[in-house]
Order: sequence, then structure tokens, then C-alpha cells
Amino acid sequence: MSLSDSDRELVVAELGRDPTRAEEALFENLWSEHCAYRSSQPLLTAFDGDGKHVVVGPGDDAAVVALPGDAGETETWITMGIESHNHPSFVDPYDGAATGVGGIVRDTLSMGAYPIALADCLYFGDFDREHSRYLLDGVVEGISDYGNSIGVPTVGGSTQFHADYEGNPLVNVACVGLLDADRLVTADAKEAGNELVLVGNATGRDGLGGASFASEDLDEDAETEDRPAVQVGDPYTEKLLVEANEELVDGNLVEAARDLGAAGLGGASSEMVAKGGLGAEIRLEAVHQREPNMNALEILLAESQERMCYEVRPENVDAVRAVAEKYDLGCSVIGEVTEGNYVCTFEGETVVDAPAEFLGDGAPTNDLPAETPERPERNLPDADLDAAFEAVVGSPNCASKRWVYRQYDHEVGTRTATPPGDDAAVMAIREASGARRERSAGIDEASSDDGETGIGLAVSAGANPSWTDVAPYEGARAVALENATNLAAKGASPLAAVDCLNGGNPEKPEVYGGFSAVVDGLADACSALGVPVVGGNVSLYNDSPSGPIPPTPTLAMTGTKPGYDAPPSTLSGEGDLLLVGGPTASALGGSEYLAQVGGSDRFPELPANPAAVVDALREVADGDGTLAVHDVSDGGLAVTLAEMVTAEAGASVELDADDAGPAELLFGELPGRAVVETTALEAVRDVFDGVAPVTALGSADDSGALDLSVGGASLRRSADEIADLRDVLARELD
Repeated sequence: MSLSDSDRELVVAELGRDPTRAEEALFENLWSEHCAYRSSQPLLTAFDGDGKHVVVGPGDDAAVVALPGDAGETETWITMGIESHNHPSFVDPYDGAATGVGGIVRDTLSMGAYPIALADCLYFGDFDREHSRYLLDGVVEGISDYGNSIGVPTVGGSTQFHADYEGNPLVNVACVGLLDADRLVTADAKEAGNELVLVGNATGRDGLGGASFASEDLDEDAETEDRPAVQVGDPYTEKLLVEANEELVDGNLVEAARDLGAAGLGGASSEMVAKGGLGAEIRLEAVHQREPNMNALEILLAESQERMCYEVRPENVDAVRAVAEKYDLGCSVIGEVTEGNYVCTFEGETVVDAPAEFLGDGAPTNDLPAETPERPERNLPDADLDAAFEAVVGSPNCASKRWVYRQYDHEVGTRTATPPGDDAAVMAIREASGARRERSAGIDEASSDDGETGIGLAVSAGANPSWTDVAPYEGARAVALENATNLAAKGASPLAAVDCLNGGNPEKPEVYGGFSAVVDGLADACSALGVPVVGGNVSLYNDSPSGPIPPTPTLAMTGTKPGYDAPPSTLSGEGDLLLVGGPTASALGGSEYLAQVGGSDRFPELPANPAAVVDALREVADGDGTLAVHDVSDGGLAVTLAEMVTAEAGASVELDADDAGPAELLFGELPGRAVVETTALEAVRDVFDGVAPVTALGSADDSGALDLSVGGASLRRSADEIADLRDVLARELD
């Protein structure tokens, strides 16, 4: 670990001397791209993080948003956060993914919240490559082992495959927490004289230099050379830390909190005091350690997991120690908050003495050149309907992800009203109750007390790299609209979003141009939808010898609705079928169809009124005559219909191909559309009148098969045949 020459000059000028070895390493990590957002910070002003429900916006460990109720604001708030653990998951897929879960859960704890839901968005190279399957298997196992052990349900997310992730997979993890208004804790230190207390696991040498490692391209030998930079998780200690944190917050024993993530103790403690405009004096030898002979730099920067740094009033220190002892957690009083510099000593020697604000905010931003990506030409191949249907419906991107989510415990906590595998998960939240009561109640008690008067919290998360690869700006707008459509399909109104912006090496103009475009596209779409972006994460230098990743703007969005009931995404067999929210025909750019059969095309033109489309779909989803709703997304209308068919309910669909070819009608992936099964056709048409087209598709029946006719061609597939097509992950991985 070493500073660049230009950064070193700034540090020397500020300190008036050469930095110590520990200072140089601390600056190198805190000024890394991973921590300081040096290349992305100038772009992030495009996002609007304000809104009437936003309590804490960007800048803390997690955002805080108030849940709207029938009578206005409630006293129940949620936290939203998202993080990346990309490089570690390439080097060690199991521990890399597991510690990604642990980190975002601790971000939730540091706000005083209790974690109630996880969503994991995973991106790998081509599924037919052995290495991609190895990474997928390890990542899913790491997520499931950690999340299941700590008792936080994994309720949603996405799994995507694209050739350009072969040398650098992405693991993005979102977490939603629950808290009462009077339990809020923030990361800014409050008062000089308060103690800094470290609670949790003992500090070891694992994860040393993780922030620096995350800010570099992956080399060919990364899986062996960079292994020491990957943290090792202990979910059982994390579970104890979750419960201890609850007791500390309930007892009003902490003034501020920060989890130990990137840059370890040095990052957490310096950021905490810098946010409060204060300093600190820290005795590194006081930190409880699990390895012998650790030096000052190792103690300062190791990213050992399951640790929290608390600001505690002196009179409360003994009570904090007692809580830690109760849960068999380590506890060290490591220093105190001051009005001076951020100072660390080790065995009587001063190893760090620098202004905390300069450590946290002194890194200069990068002014990088950007090149606008070229738009593709139109080159559509002919394809047989049967062959194309099987190729797209059976492709890994459109296939069932049941193999992934069946390994996750989504029922723990008894709040999951709509489980994984649907457009969005729905969590049951009691309206105007205490978060503590909610944690011990669950759906059954909430329903028995108030019927369906609680709040349904819908969660959607993901991105489509094929969209943003072919059209970064338009594709990112589509990602936002797709997530909002997922929520609306469950009858929920979008509330807020957090993003995880992943890109390659920003020093390459074409890469930075694509990354800049996805930032602008996501920001513009969220603004048009009226959804504040309240927090997020940036991960750059996702580049390897095989090339950069596609610009990947993962979005996690929440929405709310009265009650927990939501229409299913599968057919009942008793209604008429409508396509709402957009035309049947669209361009094929970024579609799975082109990925399977070849060719190129422009990206579809998105609706001019996305908020109105989403609101209309939400109204229809909650309508009395609605029997099923499923959004049109990856794979287009053909995949949506295939997913809606069951052994008990089928569909007969006929499409008019006068204005477009069968491929566009069936496989175009224009977002903002959904298939609705309804017994109230005219009511649906009335809701969408003046908003978006409504197209009659046919009717549902009890055939247990999909009968599809388009442009003179037809096909029939039974539910069993479709299920077999879509079970490729389980078939290849079990």
C-alpha cells in the first residue's frame, strides 16, 4: 500500500512533514476510489435525494425513510442500504459474498435499525463456462450460509449472466431495516470527552488493505495474490452483534455508531469524528486482538468482520461492557472523542496525527475524459418461432432462479407475504406500531389484530447489463422503470431507492463515458418517477485481463401499499388477458433474443410518462377484477406468458403481426408493461385511458398450456414442458 506521488504531495503539504508508515497506508485506503469516490463524486450530484418521506439521505451508513400510512406519517421508519463486494467474491466467492451480507447488515445496525430483508443482485460470466458456475455456486452458498445463520430473510434480487463478467463478477447486496422514530442513531460523533468503544469480534489480519484492493483492476493472479485482502465472516458472532446492538439502542447507551468495513478501524473511527467536526485519541494496543504481535498498521486497517465502533458517554461505558459480556462479545474502550486532530498511538508512540476532516474529505476528485458509446445499427436475423422460444425461455437469464433462492431462508421473521420468484417481494409491516413490537409480531399477529390494515412494503432490486451495455443512458432509465413496474405489479407505490453503480476502469474514456451515461440515465428516470435516490455505493475498476464489465446500475427500490395482499404473477385460468403500459411491438436492442440468435438493434423507446404508467398499473393491480399481474421484462412477452402458465391454468394468445415482426412482438423487452388477467376489461381500459395503450391478448383457461399464435406461426407448450425449459440452472448445477 502506497500513496501516489500527487497524493503524497498533498499530504506532506497538509501535515508539514512526511507521513508515517501508518498514515501513508491510512490515507491510501481512505483516499482510494472505493472510499473517496474520486472519479464518481462529480457525477453523483445528478441524483435527487430529497423527498417528503426522507429522514436521512445520502452520506450515512444507510438512508432512513418514513413509511406513509393511511392517516399520514407513521412513527415507523425503514432504513435502506446497498453495497458491493465484487473483487472479494472473485478471489474467494464464499467469504467474499458472505462478508458482503454481513457488512450491509451492520450498516443497518449502525442507524439503530433491525434488519428485516436482504436482496442480492448477482452478475456472472456466461453460464456455460465452468468458472462462472464455480463462482455462482460459491457466492450463493456464502450468501445463504451467512444470511440464514443471522436470521435475516433474503427475499429478492436478481441473477444475470453476461460474457463481460467472466473476469470480474459483481455481488451487490441490499438490506432493509426497521426502526422507530425515537431509535435513530447516526454516524456523526456528538461531543468531545465521550469514549470510543469497539464491540464485537477480535481484530485479526484478514482483509488488510481491502479498500485499496477494491480500487484496482483484477490481475490474472488475483485469486492467489489478493487472498489476504478478503475478509472472513462469522455469522454467529454477527447474530450476537445484532441482538447486542438492539439492547444498546433500546437502552439509549450509544451516541453515534459506525460499522467497521472498508479501511477497518481507521476508516470507521476517523469518519465518525470527522462527520461531527471533531477529532479523536485512539490507543491501538487497547483493541482486542485475536492474533499475536499485530503492529499498528495491521490493527488500524484490518477489515476483520463483525465489529462496531460506538461513541459512548463515560457514565454508560460499564453498561455497554455488560451488554457485550451478556452476548459473549469482545469490548474495548479504545480512546475518546476530542476537539483536536485524529491521533492514534501504539505502545506510547504516535503513529497517526492528522485532521480527521482532511483524512475523510481531502482526496481530490478526478477530472476524466469520457467518450459517448456508439449506438448499434439495426440488423435483425430471421429465426424460427419454435427455436427462438426455446432458446429465449430456456436461456440462463430468463430461466427460473429457483435454484438460487431456494437456498435462502425467506420465511424467517414471518414477515414475507410475497416470497422470492415474483416481480417483487412484499413484507408485512404493522402500521403505526413500534419497531420492537413488529420484530416480535410478524404477519399472523398483525393480521389477527388489524386484518389487512398494516403496511405492505414491496422490495425490488436488480439491473439488466444487456440493456446498459447496448445503450447505457436508455438502459439505465429502463432499469429504474423496470423496478418501479415490479412494485406496481404488486399494487405498491414507489417510495425510495438506493443504487449500486458498478463500472470498469474509469481512466479509459469509453468506460467512463458509459458509466457517466448510466448515472445520468438512472438519475433522470428516478426523477421522472418521483422516486428519491436516498443512498448508494459506487464500485469502479471492475476490470480484468478479459476486459471491463458492462456499466451496471443496480437499483434497489421500495414501495408501499395498504395491507399485505398482492395479486399473484401466475394465471388463475378464469379471466381475459391484456397487455398494459405499452405497445406489443418494440425494438430488440439489449434483448435476450438477440443474445441467443445474433444481430443488433436500437434500444426501445421508453414511455414519455413513466410515473403515470406506473401509477395506472398500481391501480389496476389493486382492482377488484384483477386475478393476476406479471411485468414484461427479460425475454419479453413470450417469457412473461410462459412464466404465468401453471399445470392448472393455461392461456390462448393471438397477436396481430401487421405492424411488426413476430420477434419484436414476442421478444422485445420494452419495460413499463405488464400482462393482466382480469374479469373487468373495461375498468382496466378506463384506468389506462390517455396514459398508455391496452392490447387484448386472449384469455386464460384451464388447459395447463400456452397456445400462442403470431403472424401465421403458432406454438403450443404445456406447463411441464415450459418448466423443463426453465429449469436449466437446477439441471446443470444440482
